[in-house]
Formats: sequence, C-alpha cells, structure tokens
Amino acid sequence: MKAWVQRVTEASVEVDGEKLSEIETGYLVLLGVAPADTETAADAIAERIFRLRIFEDDSGRINRSIEDVRGKVIVVSQFTLYADTAHGRRPGFSGAARPEIAEPLYERVVAKLRELMGADRVGTGRFGAYMKVSLVNDGPFSVELLA
Repeated sequence: MKAWVQRVTEASVEVDGEKLSEIETGYLVLLGVAPADTETAADAIAERIFRLRIFEDDSGRINRSIEDVRGKVIVVSQFTLYADTAHGRRPGFSGAARPEIAEPLYERVVAKLRELMGADRVGTGRFGAYMKVSLVNDGPFSVELLA
C-alpha cells in the first residue's frame, strides 16, 4: 500500500460538479492499493498518516503531527501510484489491486483515520470516479508512505 501525503493549506475534491470534501490546513492523501495488501497494511498506513510529523513547531522545526495542528485530511483513491513506466510510452497498471480488493481496503483506511481523528476531520473522494482534485501544497511538502 502506498500513500502520497501532501501537506496543504487547502484542498478539495469534486465529482460531476459536486464538491465532496474541502479542507484548509491538513493533508491531501493519494492512496494506492496493491493486490497483496491486507487489512493489517490498511491499519498500519492509517496510523502512519496520523502519526506523521511534517508540520512546523514554534521553533520552525518539522515536529508536529496532524493532531497537533488540529488539521483535516482528504483521502483519494489513486491506482496510478502503481503505474509501471519502465517500458514503452504508456504506463501499465498491473501493480494496482482490482477494485474488489482495493475499495474495501481504501474504506478501511478512511474508517481507521476517522476513528483516530473524528469523522468530521476526514473527507474522501469517490472510489472509482473521475475526480477533480484541487490543492495548495504547503511548502511544497510531500512524502510517500509505504505499508
């Protein structure tokens, strides 16, 4: 499982003109699921996102978590994190899990984050939908987490 975590000052997700989620300070998380991923991996990556310390403290050191700054999170499913670009000009996606495997694990990550942070602080896109994702990357600061 891969999570691409972007520290943002604002982010939103829209599907067919409907705004599904919108936040200010927090993380926009792009989440990719591989075929061999498990519920254990989903729980672990949610914990890693929650405990990640990439906000500045009063001294300017990168030392605060999403909880410390009372930020919010948007989690968006992103099978393209598993794109294989080693051959040719068109990426292959055989490294990504099929929807029947990926969707329940994506939902588990969201549920675990809501358990840790509160449901009102965790938004989502729509699994499998064509989404318009907007963000202002703070820093920019982006990190990849693996589980």
